[in-house]
Amino acid sequence: MFNPKPTSKVVYLTIILIISLPFLINSTATEQDSEEIDDLLALDEEEQESSPKPSSEAEVLTKAQRIVVELNNDNTQKAIDGNEYVFVLGYAPWDVRSAELMPRFAEAASVLKELESDVLMGKVDAERYPKVASSLGVKGYPTLLLFVNGSSLPYTGGFSSEEIVTWVRKKTGTPVIRINSIDEANDFLKKHSMFAVGLFEKFEGPDYGEFVKAATTDNEVQFVETCTSQIADVLFPDVKSISPVLGLVKSEPERYTLYEDAFEKDKILQFLNDNKFPLVTFLTEVNSVKVYASDKLQVYVFAEADEFQKLLEPFQNAARKFKSKIMFVFVDIKDDNLAKPFLTLFGLEDSEDTLVTAFDYKTGAKYLLESDPTLANIEEFGLGLLKGILPPFYKSQAIPDNKGADIITVVGKTFDDLVLSNSKNILLEIHTPWCLNCETTTKQVEKLAKHFKGLENLVFAKIDASVNEHPKLEVEDYPTLLFYPASNKSNPIKLPTKSSSKDLAILINKYLKEQAHDEQHVTKDEL
Repeated sequence: MFNPKPTSKVVYLTIILIISLPFLINSTATEQDSEEIDDLLALDEEEQESSPKPSSEAEVLTKAQRIVVELNNDNTQKAIDGNEYVFVLGYAPWDVRSAELMPRFAEAASVLKELESDVLMGKVDAERYPKVASSLGVKGYPTLLLFVNGSSLPYTGGFSSEEIVTWVRKKTGTPVIRINSIDEANDFLKKHSMFAVGLFEKFEGPDYGEFVKAATTDNEVQFVETCTSQIADVLFPDVKSISPVLGLVKSEPERYTLYEDAFEKDKILQFLNDNKFPLVTFLTEVNSVKVYASDKLQVYVFAEADEFQKLLEPFQNAARKFKSKIMFVFVDIKDDNLAKPFLTLFGLEDSEDTLVTAFDYKTGAKYLLESDPTLANIEEFGLGLLKGILPPFYKSQAIPDNKGADIITVVGKTFDDLVLSNSKNILLEIHTPWCLNCETTTKQVEKLAKHFKGLENLVFAKIDASVNEHPKLEVEDYPTLLFYPASNKSNPIKLPTKSSSKDLAILINKYLKEQAHDEQHVTKDEL
């Protein structure tokens, strides 16, 4: 349940990540007997040469999985003690997130083996070997940890096989890959969708030092270097000067982005942060964690995929204007796993229309573009978001017809008029559909409404806080009963929901008498 009071980024991300984690691949971990690490890692060259090549993706995956050592009670400590680098995946067989990650982990292991990496790739079934998992620091599923000489580092990279490989290589002494030939450059292009390329006359000096520092600090982008303009031209065409040159390459229409600032680590890192995402990021299960973790303001576009193609150009043009400040994200409105968590925050989970929304995770505020998504309106929306002048969006049901109702229904849009600006005393019941005790309180309020029926200066009201919000309605517990005195709507009195109807009636009478006394006192003062 999203409370009306501002919600922190942690809560947003918890809701989103729990619901939107995908259910894509069901991969069964390959069980291996408890053997010596050396035996598990040894590959019989003659058998490899004589074996037929894998004929399907499944066979390729199975082969890759065999590279990953199954850690158990007998071999884990030897693996950690006997290897400088051990990258461990802690998983549970029944966990869908583990099932999704394991094939990518295995593919990364295969790539690292081809690169002659010194990293031992291992996995541990935390359900079968709970003591082993606990000793390694596995506390949830899946967990990725890199052990360097016995000490563990938490994984902070992305979740594609390419991102896993990049992160591991950076943490194990290969922050920059040196390209020495055009053939190497062409081969590299086949395997990487995003990278930063540096062209230097010599691999030394202050500029090169800052380049390496940035490469070591960054966890996501693979850095490559060369001292030959012909090689650099393969990776980043139309290089004009000999050195130093730095460019970012991505697999999108705006493929090449040239760095045009001084070679300083922090400036290079900021350049990567500003440009590593596409102008409009298409949200997927694979990139969702990186998107949510971005420190930029975020504008989300919810639409059907075919419909969004008509809007892509204006959104890309707007994104260019706010490139370093706002991330523009497209979410397929038909993808329940990704779209519904966001739309639920707006109370628009049943919508099929194109929606443009925004979030400020620092304040918990959310915004909705309520005009057509033209380029001018999108730019105005983005500018208002940057300046902090957009009116926050609050969920609200449609305005109901309260004619003849003993208990009026309040929604977000009518809270001001029916509660705060109402000249009468208001008793408001705040409830949610999932609240266990709300039904009992509702029955008590119904009894009270009948008991006080005909009293002109008292109105009974109710609001469903799961689908209605208001900045003045900051409630965390349900049910809640609030008495709003006619003369002081800014300080409602909280009534005990566990009291009997009789006790509540006594309290209400008390507050009504106090209110009447205050009104008389004011009248006398005026006279």
